[in-house]
Amino acid sequence: MKFNPVNTNTWVPLTIQDESESLLNVISAENEFVTDEDGNVWIDAISSWWTVIYGHRNPRLISALQNQLQSLDHVMLAGNIHESAENLAKKLLELTNFDFKKVFYSDNGSNAIEIALKLSIQYYQNHPDFKPRSEFIVFSNSYHGDSIGAMNVSGKNYFNRIFSELRFPTKEFPAPNCMNCPWGKQTSSCDTECLADLELAIKQNEYAGIVIEPLVFGANGMLFYDKKVLIKLRDLATSTNTLLIFDEVFTGMGKLGEPFAYQKAEVVPDLLILAKGLTGGMLPLAATLVSDFIYKQFLSKDPYKAFFHAHTMTGNALACSVGYTSVSMLQEFGLTLVRELEKKLNLFAVTFQKRMGKSVENVRVMGGIFAFEWKEPVAHDEYLNPIGKQIKNSLRKFHILLRPLGRTIYITPPYTISDSSLEKIFLALETTLLGFLEPEKD
Repeated sequence: MKFNPVNTNTWVPLTIQDESESLLNVISAENEFVTDEDGNVWIDAISSWWTVIYGHRNPRLISALQNQLQSLDHVMLAGNIHESAENLAKKLLELTNFDFKKVFYSDNGSNAIEIALKLSIQYYQNHPDFKPRSEFIVFSNSYHGDSIGAMNVSGKNYFNRIFSELRFPTKEFPAPNCMNCPWGKQTSSCDTECLADLELAIKQNEYAGIVIEPLVFGANGMLFYDKKVLIKLRDLATSTNTLLIFDEVFTGMGKLGEPFAYQKAEVVPDLLILAKGLTGGMLPLAATLVSDFIYKQFLSKDPYKAFFHAHTMTGNALACSVGYTSVSMLQEFGLTLVRELEKKLNLFAVTFQKRMGKSVENVRVMGGIFAFEWKEPVAHDEYLNPIGKQIKNSLRKFHILLRPLGRTIYITPPYTISDSSLEKIFLALETTLLGFLEPEKD
């Protein structure tokens, strides 16, 4: 049966609800491949929204799930604890070299962000030396999730503009963009001019926190920027007693070649958000890592200083067991795979740039990310630039699964992807894009 968003019982997300939209009916998956109802094999070139970092149905993750099922499936974490939650929490803290004190579990990145926001606000409420604070500094090209709180600390854009009346106070600044610096600076000459207005504002007002994706703004265009920005933000946050919150839902779990992007940047935040590849895409799980000095403000017998927040499936034993194995795999060989993948992507990038010439812009690689912009006029709502949908649909005949961000096309394959699959992806990209170019006139 051929599906469209109208004839399904499921409300398919981020999809126009129209009969002309065709859906891929996926029957099975393994490694970097998914198979549809007609037996066609597709390459999942974006790891199913950046989650399946070891490929689909990784045997080791399946084994972890099956073993956990033999003893405990789930128990509410309120008033209880279990081995799987404790083991994963300890493993994560070890992976951060104990830059953090506690791990607060949830089940998706938006929830993990909301936990960080609530912790930040209550930290100032609990602290005897600070007045209450509730306003956050955010960036224009940022995306932190679709729930109300996460939406509020994202930049105002196509994802959330309809719900502007629900926004709580934030101060939005232009996102740093070292690919197209508005000041015309190179990294060598940059003095973080992009943070001048933010610096003035943070010295004149009191903010609860700064929320940012470190080194790469993911969903709003795979924008790369230099670690100088994070170093400056760390200095400003420290000097003004403002909490620094890093959203590593995308960049964490080895995506940039280190366990976490903050380690690559050598800048430690006060709160760290994790999700996506935490379970290798097998089960929903997220975590908010909390610094010791923040946690100390919640150490009290006074119930009004307690953090009253929980989710029904918080710390699910199955997810935590798979997460523990996923982190172990990252330590054992995952980071090596990412660094090898980065070398391969750089080689492909050179050839790709030569073949595509001036029709592409900002060809770039960092860790397991390859991205570029198709030289198309910038749309008012860039995510909805029609060229992205056209390219995605054209790639379907090659059985390549991509989801461009407007005119930004990117690849974030499983760390385990084969060389032959990488070659097929780039061949399909080049063939497709060359087909979009007008024939040269004599």
